[in-house]
Amino acid sequence: MLSKYEPWNPMRQLRDEVNQAFGNALGWTDDGSSVLTSRWRPAVDIKEENEQFVISADVPGVDPAEIEVTMENGVLTIRGERKLPTEGEGRDGYERVERLHGTFYRRFSLPDTADAEKITATGKNGVLEVVIPKRASIQPKRIKVAA
Repeated sequence: MLSKYEPWNPMRQLRDEVNQAFGNALGWTDDGSSVLTSRWRPAVDIKEENEQFVISADVPGVDPAEIEVTMENGVLTIRGERKLPTEGEGRDGYERVERLHGTFYRRFSLPDTADAEKITATGKNGVLEVVIPKRASIQPKRIKVAA
């Protein structure tokens, strides 16, 4: 399998991990927001296809019905929360808790070609998929110049 060589990728990953570790402690996120409730951020893939954009977010353990997806002023926002079991729900006996939990908040600026009225979101097998159709392209109109 071929993969693209990116010599600075390990440094970029280290920077992102340090920013996430210290940023989360301070309530910062890498999407430009400073929301104190952002405890973790799901990993996302963004794909552009001919007729749509697709955002796939890893949200295992989060009920899709409890994820809020909004669109305002060209910015798509995804919010939700992954909860830890409370006492009596199987929390007894934990020796270690490493999986991130708490609220999450991600924001994405969308291009002008995105059709905000037709955005759909579905959750299945721990993955949230947000489909953002593109507007039908408007062909330039040729204007004949009279002599």
